[in-house]
Amino acid sequence: MKRNIMLLDVGNGSRRLKQLLVTGRIFALLSFSSMLFFVMLGIAGMAHQQSAASPVNSMKGFAASVSGGFFGDMLEMEMPAFQSSSRTESFNSKQISALFLRALTDINPADPKSLLAGELPGMSAGDAFLIRKGIGTDTEVGPEDNAPIVHDPDEGKQEPGNEGEADGGAQPQPTPGGDQPQEEPAEGGKDDEPDAPAKPTTGDRKVAFIYHSHNRESWYPELTDKNKDPNSATKNITLVGERLARKLEENGVGAQHSDTDYPTAIRDYRWELSYKYSMKTVKEAIASSKDLKLFFDLHRDSQKRKYTTIEIDGKSYAQVYFIIGHKNPDWEKNEAFATKIHEALDKKYPGISRGIWGKTAASGNAEYNQSLAPESVLIEVGGVDNTLAESYRTADALAEVISEIYWADEKVSAKGTES
Repeated sequence: MKRNIMLLDVGNGSRRLKQLLVTGRIFALLSFSSMLFFVMLGIAGMAHQQSAASPVNSMKGFAASVSGGFFGDMLEMEMPAFQSSSRTESFNSKQISALFLRALTDINPADPKSLLAGELPGMSAGDAFLIRKGIGTDTEVGPEDNAPIVHDPDEGKQEPGNEGEADGGAQPQPTPGGDQPQEEPAEGGKDDEPDAPAKPTTGDRKVAFIYHSHNRESWYPELTDKNKDPNSATKNITLVGERLARKLEENGVGAQHSDTDYPTAIRDYRWELSYKYSMKTVKEAIASSKDLKLFFDLHRDSQKRKYTTIEIDGKSYAQVYFIIGHKNPDWEKNEAFATKIHEALDKKYPGISRGIWGKTAASGNAEYNQSLAPESVLIEVGGVDNTLAESYRTADALAEVISEIYWADEKVSAKGTES
């Protein structure tokens, strides 16, 4: 009897255990399903937010993750006459996972630094950012650097006998009295007073070097064809650089200006290699003169007039943006130099400086030859809708404050030497 009771108890216990295990399995399955549901819901939400906030990034990730042959095959399906020379490579799990990871999180598996990019300011791999703000600066509207729309290889070629200087193509400059804006008369006349103190001067030493990586950048109002790409072989940003050099000289600061026309000076010229070409120009200048200390790469921004113009004392000026490349390991030194000019401009010409913009490799060259010297900066002067006269006024303002900064630093250096 006892044995029967024990067997009965064991049987009941076994059934209860089985029921418990079944219940546990169902509970675990439901828990896992719920967790999976919320995880998928979260991923879907992240995907929606990412695509809504930054659709370009996901497209960049897609383009970077597939082969050129894939796009060729897509075109072949739409245009049967088109035959792609690239063969399609099959997708693999690594490409697909990298694509989805970049699309959803902006994390690039090939770049471990991108894991921290969203948490540490200035490390975002895809974003340029404002370092120092100017008066009324719109942080949503940064400087733009657009390639020329068209490139005519014969444009700007000089006639035989006018090959220019040995550096490979000095550009023809508009003659005085033509359509070049006339200089405004100097105000005050203090320099003509007999008892005026002599201005300091660097003498024959050239301490400032001005050049143009994108030397053909021009302005719509200055071109005959207003619908044309705003680039010109003759009337372009090099005129502003020449003006800045001349005004620095008038303030006693020796300046050297390069107006090299790279599209004609470089065989098989490629716009995307502009900073490689200009780096050679800067290195050659440094090698030829140990006195050079200040370096300015002058550009014209691609933004419209409402973002690049300000009126000061009844006169319109082209606003400036200082660009600092964060690929340069010593970019803080360049930023400190740009800050001096930015703050001095802000005091004398409030609003003329839009601020200092930091750029990474994802949004620009990110080095801009600034590793060659601590006092080197890229300056965007005005935009496509500004005029040469407005840009000249800005060049005069820049020359004024740069000269004051240079001579103030020289006094400090002289005092340090004496002590």
